[in-house]
Amino acid sequence: MADVIYQAQPPLEFIPPAFNPLVLRVVHLLLPSWINWQTPITQIEADNVEVLVDLYRQFQEDKIRFMLAFRHPKTDDPFCLTYFLSQLVPKVARSQGTALQFPIHAHFIYDRGIPLWAGSYVGWIASRLGGTPIQRGKADWTGLRSARELFANGKFPMAAAPEGATNGLSENISPLEPGIAQLGFWCAEDLHKAGRDQQVLIVPVGIKYSYVDAPWDAIANLLSELEAASGLPVHPPENASIESLYPRLLTLAEHLLSLMEKFYTRFYHLKLPDMKTVIGEIEDRNEALAVRLQALLNAALLISEQYFDLHSKGTLSDRCRRVEQAGWNYIFREDFKDAKGISAVEKALGDRVAEEANARMWHMRLVESFVAVSGNYIRENPTGERFAETSLILWQMIAKIKSDKGLQRPQLGKQKVKITVGEPISISEHYPAYKENRLAAKQAVADVTNDLQHVLEGLI
Repeated sequence: MADVIYQAQPPLEFIPPAFNPLVLRVVHLLLPSWINWQTPITQIEADNVEVLVDLYRQFQEDKIRFMLAFRHPKTDDPFCLTYFLSQLVPKVARSQGTALQFPIHAHFIYDRGIPLWAGSYVGWIASRLGGTPIQRGKADWTGLRSARELFANGKFPMAAAPEGATNGLSENISPLEPGIAQLGFWCAEDLHKAGRDQQVLIVPVGIKYSYVDAPWDAIANLLSELEAASGLPVHPPENASIESLYPRLLTLAEHLLSLMEKFYTRFYHLKLPDMKTVIGEIEDRNEALAVRLQALLNAALLISEQYFDLHSKGTLSDRCRRVEQAGWNYIFREDFKDAKGISAVEKALGDRVAEEANARMWHMRLVESFVAVSGNYIRENPTGERFAETSLILWQMIAKIKSDKGLQRPQLGKQKVKITVGEPISISEHYPAYKENRLAAKQAVADVTNDLQHVLEGLI
């Protein structure tokens, strides 16, 4: 995150959507060149595009409202989706003779924290592209009202990532947040109150990355870099393959876990489970690694939770979101709205609190990188893609430990992207059950979220 979060300051302001067709046109013109220049992506293709073409036709005829619920494995996803909507959807529409109004675009929901680490200009661009921000980890009613309004009345359909954050894994979906389904039911409710008969749909969209050529040599070089950084002997150059690299990856992961276990037990006085006893009962190195990792993630998160006086309940992702919001509450403070009324001493104390809150959030950021990692991801399907993704997660961990903020994530080779449109899930069909009572509404949201999880897993 930017250095600004080391200083206490007024609460984060909501960035209202302010769609500007000229900004969108410039983005559409520059995007293909930008993808070629800034990413390893050389090809973007899609399946079932005709489904989305028909949905856009119905949307433009005021027959439906829909939201694209897309997988979010990488930070490149928004660029791929924008290319998909601006290039591939119109191409298929023209080929089948379907007349659509241009531009083909979507309003979208993004994390309010992105402009903090990516730069304030990102918030400006997102706003002009019709995006609306949400603060994760709390009931952000201003952001939710804006998203709800866009879903029911926006110029374009909506788009959002139901996982809530990237997990770095193309073939492993994190548990979905219920907010997407809830927004769908709110849209159906708003349409019903307005006497409008449009159907409301959630459209699952899968995004999968793969390497054009298996990147074993690049992975071997990356492992050598990580071995050196963590104090392990660096292996000499060899014929890189899954057979030669997998033991190195396991050894590196085990070594890093040992370093972090010692770090937390010695300097934060946390008591981890007796791993010698636990591991002694587990013969498989992968399973032992998974057990140790979960225990370590829980311990690291406790450091943040204890400082902010939070209860440890829910999934790791839920706990990370609560820590993030608690940290923001220490940094972006209501009592700092009036800068003239704050003395120099109060400002200095506020900055000290902000700096310490940011330091405690560091532990949460470490956990955040590993919430979807298991010991079996590579073993159950030992592809170059899975190996590369796991290696990059370890690189990210070491970069965070070293505070190498300016480092660019290593590019291990050229990639292609496959976007797959799934069959829409009808919110309208579930709406009669939703409006029966609160318990039924909660169950309807859970059912749709569960259906969406299964469909997205099927798209992999």
